[in-house]
Amino acid sequence: MPTEFGALSLAPPLVAIALAIITRRALLSLFIGVWAGGIIYSGSLGVVQTFDWIVSAIGEDVFHAQIIVFVSLLGAGIALIWRIGGSLAVANYATSRLDSHRKVGIATWLLGLVWFFDDYANTAIVGSSMKDIADETNMSREKLAYLLDSTAAPVATFGISSWVAYQISMIQTGYDAAGISDVAPSAFLTFVRSVPYNLYCLFAILMVGVIVITRRDFGEMLDAEHRAQSTGKVNRDGAQPLQSMKDDLGDVEVDDPQLRFFTLPILALVAVVAVGVIWSGYSPGASAIDMAESADFMGALVWGSFAMAATALVLALSYSILSLDEAMETVLDGFGIMLHAIAILVLAWSIGAVAGALETGTYVTEIAAGFITPTLLPIVILFAAGFISFSIGTSWGTMALVTPVAIPLAWEVSGGTPEMLAVATGAVFSGAIFGDHCSPISDTTVLSSTFAGADHIDHVRTQIYYALTAATVATFVYALYGLTGLPQLVLIPVGIGTLVAVIYGLSELDARRKGLTAKPFVKRERESLADD
Repeated sequence: MPTEFGALSLAPPLVAIALAIITRRALLSLFIGVWAGGIIYSGSLGVVQTFDWIVSAIGEDVFHAQIIVFVSLLGAGIALIWRIGGSLAVANYATSRLDSHRKVGIATWLLGLVWFFDDYANTAIVGSSMKDIADETNMSREKLAYLLDSTAAPVATFGISSWVAYQISMIQTGYDAAGISDVAPSAFLTFVRSVPYNLYCLFAILMVGVIVITRRDFGEMLDAEHRAQSTGKVNRDGAQPLQSMKDDLGDVEVDDPQLRFFTLPILALVAVVAVGVIWSGYSPGASAIDMAESADFMGALVWGSFAMAATALVLALSYSILSLDEAMETVLDGFGIMLHAIAILVLAWSIGAVAGALETGTYVTEIAAGFITPTLLPIVILFAAGFISFSIGTSWGTMALVTPVAIPLAWEVSGGTPEMLAVATGAVFSGAIFGDHCSPISDTTVLSSTFAGADHIDHVRTQIYYALTAATVATFVYALYGLTGLPQLVLIPVGIGTLVAVIYGLSELDARRKGLTAKPFVKRERESLADD
């Protein structure tokens, strides 16, 4: 059934994305995109509708409110840790161990793999832990933001997390839409079988490892890394980083920073989140997956971020580093450093509301459904989901839009083959996260920029080359699967080899074209973080 607004439904997100990339002004671009949606939806000037969407994004959705509180409390905790010297202490501790660009990159990658239970917590904790250390080795903030972003959602989609619970529920929704709940494998079994077909996420995670180990870059990331390594400027001149500790929070207040000022607040965060997830999801006899499905992950993150801020506050007062007035001022400063990110998040959610009202996802999915064959199925789903996610800035929203269409299609075109359900499911999840990585209106992309201290649009512009590379290799493997029917045990290693070859080839070609070296690495004398 045709949607009411048709191709016009694409205009608001595309206007916002195009303006953001061209002007590098994310807030203005997002607002104009929402306003364009208001004009199309109301058929008039659209101001009232525009602010209705913005206000509802702040207040009607409890999940959004929880994210705002979580980010604000994290800001307070990070600010306190900075002022009492925790960030400087961990940087000093790691300096003798992580004494090279490569080691910092590998450590960031491995930490991203460890924090699998939530993408927001992953980005916040790893970013806060590694930013100052990365600065010590002159890693560009664009590079750090990429490392955070590409080991957040892709990792969470495989772990015991809120993502897995949500994805299983989406599969069940697809079953219900197709009317196959009684004859298809369980939603959990289809999820497990879909993991080898979630190729973009697999290759995105592996690509981070290849990039940090080989130190080979291409595209705008190559320029950013050469700038940082040759000049020491971790952000370009004129950049607008979403977070800058030195500028926003002032000097560290201690001469001899202690490692406990960092580890205790972080341990409080982790412990409270873990206990909160178990406590909110526990029921007698429940399996780990049942507990994950029932757990209040976002609530646990809010409780954990409060515990982090409260622990840092107690340390500041107990060791007489800050007075009560100074500590509370620091808390407010911490809220302040997150305001820009929160504003972008609210407008990104508003764009999502626009896309829902104009039925953007339904329009794109209906177009894709017209020419799908079994061979093309995963490729079409990958790019349809990717385009929707790019346009509306949310991978979860994309999964909700595409899964109820993709699963019935997979069942129909395959004649009721369970394997094709797994293929389609993996392609949906891959496309949703691929588009999310390319989109300047994605909340996880915003948070990656925030916790890396990077200019948001610079992060998007540098990461998109890498996201497209991983998606292209995933497409190649999907095509091989459709043409040959070979098992993933064979095809995934082929994809990995192809990915490594593509990275090497593109880095050499781009470096030669620009008159640079493919591995930008210049040893520089370190400076004190406190003076950075």
